Amino acid sequence: MSKNKNKSFIQSHATPQKKPVDSLLDVMQEGREYASLVDVAPKNLNLRDELRRAITEIETVRQHPLLVYAANVINIPSGASIDISYIDDLPFSEMVSAVPPEVDTIDILIVTPGGLAQQVSQFVNRVRPRFKNVFMVIPYMAMSAGTIWALSGNEIWMDQRAFMGPIDPQVPGKDGRFIPAQALLALLKTIQEKGQENLKNGQNPDWSDIMILQNMDAKEIGNALSLSKYSVQLATDYLLNYKFRDWTTHGNGSTVTPEERSARANEVAQKLCSHEHWKVHSHGISREVAWNELQIKINHIEDVPGLQRAVHRFWALLYWIFDNSHLTKIYISNQYSLFKSRVPTSQK
Repeated sequence: MSKNKNKSFIQSHATPQKKPVDSLLDVMQEGREYASLVDVAPKNLNLRDELRRAITEIETVRQHPLLVYAANVINIPSGASIDISYIDDLPFSEMVSAVPPEVDTIDILIVTPGGLAQQVSQFVNRVRPRFKNVFMVIPYMAMSAGTIWALSGNEIWMDQRAFMGPIDPQVPGKDGRFIPAQALLALLKTIQEKGQENLKNGQNPDWSDIMILQNMDAKEIGNALSLSKYSVQLATDYLLNYKFRDWTTHGNGSTVTPEERSARANEVAQKLCSHEHWKVHSHGISREVAWNELQIKINHIEDVPGLQRAVHRFWALLYWIFDNSHLTKIYISNQYSLFKSRVPTSQK
C-alpha cells in the first residue's frame, strides 16, 4: 500500500469525534445497546436520574419495586475491593428501609463477583422477614456468594448472557492471597488416598506429597472445612425455605414430600460447592446448566414482553457507567441511591 493510500485508510478509519448528548438512554439502540453509547459524549448527565429512568422501565414491566446492588466487575479501579463485604450492610439496609411500607414484593438486581457468605446472610435477614416475595434478577454475573444470595429468591430471572458460579468459599493462604477452599480440600484428599494406597502396597508415601502436607497450614484447612459447611448450609436453607418453597408437585403429578424437598435442596447445595464437579471456582453456570445439571428452575427474561429490552438497556447503561468511571459499587432504587468510588492513587 502506497504512503498516500495508507494515509487515506487511516483517515477513513480514524476515531470519529464523539457526539454530545443529553441522555444515554435516548440514543441507545435496540440490539446494540452498549455499542450505540461508545461514540457519544454525554453533557450534564445526571447518572442517578438516568439509572432511575432505566429502573422505572423494568418496574413498569414487573409492577413492583426494583433494588439494585451492582459491583464494578467491568473496570475494577486499582486497589479497590468490589466483593460483597461487611461494608455493604448499612447502605443495603437503608435501601431496603426506603421501600414503601405497604410493598410486599420486590425485585433485587445483582451484579457481583462474590464475597462473604456471612454478609449475604445479613442481606437475606434484612429482606425475607419483611417481604412475602423476593425475586432475583441477574443481567450478567452473580458468582460465589452472589449465587447463594440468588438462591434466597422465590424466583431467579436470568438473561441468556448471565451466569452464576460454584459456591465453594475462598480462604486466605499464607501469602495473603485467597484460594478456593474446596481446591485445598480436594488436594488434601488426593494426597491422603495416594498415601494410603502406597502404604497398602508396602511403600512409603511420595516425598513430594509429604512436603506439600508439611507446608499446609492447619488453620487454612480448618477454615476451608468450616466455611464450606457454612456455604452448603446457607444454600440448603435458602433453597428449602424460598426457592423450593412452592415446589409441591412432581412432573408425574405426585406430591413432593418435605423429605424430598429437603434432600433435593441439600443435593443441589453440595453439588454447587463441589470443586470436583466444577473444577475451577470461576466456572460460569448458565441458566441452562442450572436447570440441566442442578434442576434449579430459572425464569427467562425474554418470556415476559418488554422485560428483556428493559434489562438490556439497564445493563448497557450500567456497563457504560462502570467502564467510564472510578465507581466501585452502586446501590440504587427509585427511593434510594449511593455511589461508592475509589480515586486512583495517581490522582490523589
